[in-house]
This record gives sequence, structure tokens and C-alpha cells, in this order.
Amino acid sequence: MAGTASLILLSVFAGLTALGLPLALALTAAALAAVSMVAPLDMALFTSVQKMFAALDSFSLLAVPFFILSGVMMNSGGIALRLVNFAKLLAGRIPGSLAQTNIAGNMLFGCISGSAIAASTSIGGVMVPMQKQEGYDPGFAAAVNIASAPTGMLIPPTTAFIIYSLVSGGTSVAALFLGGAVAGMLWGLMIMGIASLYAWRRGYPTTPWAGGRAAAKITAEAIPSLLMIVIVIGGIIFGIFTAVEASGIAVIYTMLLTFVIHRTRPVSAFPEFLLETAQITGTIMLLLAASATLSFAMALTGIPAAISALILGVSENPIVILLIINLVLLVIGCFMDMGPAILIFTPILLPIAQKVGVDPVQFGIIMVFNLAIGTITPPVGTGLFVGASVAKVKVEQAIRGLAPFYAALFVLLFLVTYVPSLTMSLPRAFGF
Repeated sequence: MAGTASLILLSVFAGLTALGLPLALALTAAALAAVSMVAPLDMALFTSVQKMFAALDSFSLLAVPFFILSGVMMNSGGIALRLVNFAKLLAGRIPGSLAQTNIAGNMLFGCISGSAIAASTSIGGVMVPMQKQEGYDPGFAAAVNIASAPTGMLIPPTTAFIIYSLVSGGTSVAALFLGGAVAGMLWGLMIMGIASLYAWRRGYPTTPWAGGRAAAKITAEAIPSLLMIVIVIGGIIFGIFTAVEASGIAVIYTMLLTFVIHRTRPVSAFPEFLLETAQITGTIMLLLAASATLSFAMALTGIPAAISALILGVSENPIVILLIINLVLLVIGCFMDMGPAILIFTPILLPIAQKVGVDPVQFGIIMVFNLAIGTITPPVGTGLFVGASVAKVKVEQAIRGLAPFYAALFVLLFLVTYVPSLTMSLPRAFGF
């Protein structure tokens, strides 16, 4: 039964996706096709609609549109340049300072905006041309920007962990944020280390010290933006407010930055922000509803149990099981965006990971880390193509520059997977 249902589900989903049907509709149709094997079509339709509404009937989901709205306003302009100048202060004396500034800027802007693509275009759009003017190899400049952009998917606040928390049955968002922050910081530091070595061998220059007065001014201009991270994450960790309340506070604070403090956009632009937020939120919510139908279909037909038995049948060794899960997630990340991948594969892979003793928080970090690598990996990684476009280089040239960064990220993925204390120590220190 499970084998036939899996075949029907995959065939319908692949066929409809190939025809260009939206992902959410393809998922729903594939789920209905699988459910109809074991239940009448009218009952399958009725139950599937119930599951879709139940999936969206969650107070925790309010955090998603609020964090998206905050990110949309942050992307409106003015924030990126202030963070670039601040990043220069942090990384200016390290070999290849412009590349280091690009990395630090992506880490700062990515976690504030919640978008790797926004970081790659906003920070990379400023830093990559500057690197070229300083004589940096174009492929290296593109690779640095591409490799560091996904850090914002791990460093909170990020909607990826909120979605994972919901799909996994209520895993602590605060614990995911803390563990993700460690993983994202390690990612950024690893990229900085490789870039430093490369810059030292090529003799790329450092940035002169701006002077105490200029440094103080740059820091003062960056502090209001950076405070949002402190307020949101600190409030969640110390129990001052929930993730939903934090998302509302993030919106209010971002409105103050955009309309009052920095004045990058007029208040009249707010409806434009709301429209963009509604479009992004609508896509996510429709995918979430569709994934609920898919989860129902898989549970009814026994697909997760069959996949679990298949993987556990290969080996009962946790090291081997986690290796298989990592390989699966890396391949998925190359072809699928992070949101849909989390919604579809968490119900399948999380129970397997738990059977070999992996904590749900740790698995969430492993999953997002894998999928983040996938965003910059061919053949479909959107971050790779956007980064190459920003740098005005061929994708092949960017991939050659990315080779040492890929190697470093795979080493770090190995450590995150097999040394849980690396990312779990901080959540445990705060009692999560």
C-alpha cells in the first residue's frame, strides 16, 4: 500500500510541477490522489479541507506575517549602507577587508531582513563592485557574497525556524533561535577564515582605520538597526514576550526606524509594504495548508513509516542514518526552496532522527543548515544565480570561486550534525 501510494503521490506531484502548476496546488492534488486509494473521493476532499483549515488555525502563525512585514520595511533602503559601514569597522583590519566587510554585512543584514536574497543583493550590490575596483578577482568577490548570504537563514529572527516549530509539533522557537544563532555565526566565521587565507595569499589590502570620531558616528548610526536583534531575541529568550509578541514589536520598531529615525521612506509607502507582505504571506500560508493535506495523505497511507523502515533497514547506526538524512536534505535543498522543503520533509525525516536519539531542536538546525547550503548549490540554487547576477559574472565562474567555501561548509555541517553540543550548549544554558 505505502509503495503504491508513494509512487502515485510522487508521479502526480512531479507531473503537475513539470506542467507549471503552482507548488501548493500540485501538493494538494498529489495528496488527494494518494488518499483516494484508501478512501472515497468525497470523503478525501472533505477531510483534506478540514486539515488545511486546521493547519492555519494557529495563533503562533501570526509571527510569520509580522516578521515578513518587518523584513520588507528593512529592505526599503538606508539600512544596508549603515550596516556596511559598521561591518567595515568590525572587519577592516583583517586581510581582504572588503571581502570581510561583505561577509559581516551579509550576516548583519540577513538576520535583520530575514532574507538571504535581500542580503546578497543589498550588501553584495555595494561591496562586490568595490572589491573589483580594489583588484579582487571577480569570481572570488562573487563567491564571498554568495557563500555568506545564507547566514541570515540561521541567525534569528528567521521564519524558517518558526515554520519548523509549527510543523514539528511545537519545538521551542527560542531554543531554535539560540542554536541557529550559533550555527549561523560559525558559518560566517568559517567563510571569513577561508576568505582571509585567500586574501593573504593574493595580497589583498586592508581598510585603514577610520578614526575614533568617524568610528563613533558609524556605530551610532548602526546601533538602532542592530538593537532590533537584541530586543527581539533577548525578549524571547528571557521570557519577556512570546515569538508572536516579538514579531509585533519588531514591526513597530521597524516602523520607527523607517518612518521616524532614518526616514528612508514616507509613511505613504506603508500600504505598499502591506501588499508585498500579503503576497509573501499568502504564498507561505497556502503552502502550509497544502503540506497539511500532504501529511494527512502520507499518514493515512503509511508512507512515513515505510520510509522510516527503509532508511532504518539500511543501518541502525546513528552516524549512518544521519549521513543519509544529510544527503537527502542536501539534494532536496538544491531543487526546492526552504519553506516548502521544511513543510514537506519534516514530518518524514524528524521521526527517523528522533529514533536514533536526535533532539528536535538539533534536527531543526541540521535541516535549515542543509537547506541553506542548497540555496547556493547548483543546479537550481536561487542564491547562486542571484549572487552571480549581482556580481555580473558567469555562474561557472562563481562556482569555481565557491569550491573552497563549499568544502568548509560541508566540514561545518559534519560538526553541527555529529557534535550536538556545538549548537545545543547555548539553548541548554538558558534552560531550553
